[in-house]
Amino acid sequence: MTTKDSKSPIEGEAAAETITAMNANLARVEELSQRLIAALSHRKPANSALSGPDQELFARAAGAYWQEWMHNPAKLFEHQLEYWGQSVKHFMEAQQQLMKGELRAPEDDGPADRRFANPLWKTHPYFNYVKRQYQLNAEAIEQAVEAAEGVEETDRKRLRYFSRQIIDMLSPTNFLGTNPDALEKAVETEGESLVKGLENLVADLERNQGEMLVTLADEKAFELGRNVATTAGEVVYRNRMMELIQYTPTTDEVHKTPLIIFPPWINKFYIMDLKPENSLIKYVVDQGYTLFVVSWINPGPEYRDVGLDEYVDEGFLEAIRVVKDITGEKQVNAVGYCIAGTTLNLTLALMKKRGDTSVKSATLFTALTDFSEQGEFVPFLQDDFIDGIEEEVEEFGVLRSFIMSRTMSFLRSNDLIYQPAIKSYMMGETPPAFDLLFWNGDSTNLPARMTRQYLRGLCQKNQFVKDGEEGGFPLLGETVHIRDVKVPICAITCETDHIAAWKDCYRGVQQMGSDNKTFILSQSGHVAGIINPPTKKKYGHYTNDDLSLGHDDWRAQATFHEGSWWPRWESWLRKRSGKKVPARQPGDSTYKPLAPAPGTYVRARPAV
Repeated sequence: MTTKDSKSPIEGEAAAETITAMNANLARVEELSQRLIAALSHRKPANSALSGPDQELFARAAGAYWQEWMHNPAKLFEHQLEYWGQSVKHFMEAQQQLMKGELRAPEDDGPADRRFANPLWKTHPYFNYVKRQYQLNAEAIEQAVEAAEGVEETDRKRLRYFSRQIIDMLSPTNFLGTNPDALEKAVETEGESLVKGLENLVADLERNQGEMLVTLADEKAFELGRNVATTAGEVVYRNRMMELIQYTPTTDEVHKTPLIIFPPWINKFYIMDLKPENSLIKYVVDQGYTLFVVSWINPGPEYRDVGLDEYVDEGFLEAIRVVKDITGEKQVNAVGYCIAGTTLNLTLALMKKRGDTSVKSATLFTALTDFSEQGEFVPFLQDDFIDGIEEEVEEFGVLRSFIMSRTMSFLRSNDLIYQPAIKSYMMGETPPAFDLLFWNGDSTNLPARMTRQYLRGLCQKNQFVKDGEEGGFPLLGETVHIRDVKVPICAITCETDHIAAWKDCYRGVQQMGSDNKTFILSQSGHVAGIINPPTKKKYGHYTNDDLSLGHDDWRAQATFHEGSWWPRWESWLRKRSGKKVPARQPGDSTYKPLAPAPGTYVRARPAV
């Protein structure tokens, strides 16, 4: 053997180590492949109608496109030629750089996009070419949707949504071969990142019965009652619908009138109690209120016949009754968040019909009542999608939690689907220890009957605000209407809320029958705008007493206030909460504590 052919011991050892590591990774891939197949075999896919629109939508769009082609071919030729010209020019620029023998990209003045933050997207000719062509393609698709004449506005909104999903899905960052971050990580780790990514993918499939739902937060980092949902209290009542938690006072005296919060049952109540420094629950208790919070059951198939009637009768009305019993008070103040705010309005209207004055005032957090404008939910509130939902709940008895999670996530697909998937599956990263994302992933099922009533009666038919024969929402033997809501109202909405748009919430508040209405507009979105503690001094809010104005005029004439709306609301609530009395400990001789907060229902995860 010559010197030229020989290898140093160090080189030989390094090569052996590399081969050993590679063989170990291949063995792991084989094991993970078997687990992957097993996980997928347990998949119970959602109804196909929930994955895309009825084909009639595309047929109508195609018909409108060809009608436009017949009547105005010059316009469509112009769009096509512009796209072709830009694509050819882009190709020629890349070719020219290569012909110069320079491995660099042409000047890039394309739009900024944080998905393309890696410098290689600008400097490397391959990645730059792929990115710029993707941006040209996306622009052409968007332009085609907007240019189509004769398309109804509802169809156009749906086309915008579904075309955006296609654009986001086909981003080059979503594919290993065109993602420089993932490729660099794979080279750096000798493929270890890809194996870890496969492990993360398989674990998510196993966790979600074969459905690919990206885990957004490190679930091992959080434990209910230990580092989230830690405010002290006791479950003082339980029925099949809810647990009622009474929180332990932190002041010697409390306001006479108790407060009860009804959270949404689409997610769990502890969004208001993630950690002490941003806990709305702790804040309320520290201000000297006897606070009760409902924790809803996470329903399984046995709840298929539970509807809004049961949520109102066995949830809202029963909780109010128990709170009155425990405190000895004749009235309570109530808060409803999101869908629970919508249902609190239904309950208040029913109580008015019955002559029940148990609620002294009501606070609404991001609560819709008038669904005449459907905002970003237009794609999901048409017959084809709701028909699919009805078939789904008929089969399983509930709307399975992953369907609602997936639907909400696709409204912000880059932030809640693709970017987390890239980090987890391509780069092998552990999800962050982020309490808000942990809560976001802890979603619940929805009973079949309630889902139908909500989607058909409230969202589609808008019965709660309509007049005439189709007006009024049927509830527990009564027909209730928004004008029946007479108690003092404080509504808090959020400026960038994509779930309950503030303008739609405002329109609903205007139609309520109360003579005493306060409307507050917080900065930020559906969660951050509500969970906005004063100590952070992060988001401000707007107020305007003139609710006769249209929403744009109300906003233009509103006064802006620095900081959280919490103290402003607490001042409003204080005036309706009576004198101070000695602090009340959770429960009494009749309602003995059943379990420490956050209770047992919050931990339930039905198998379906």
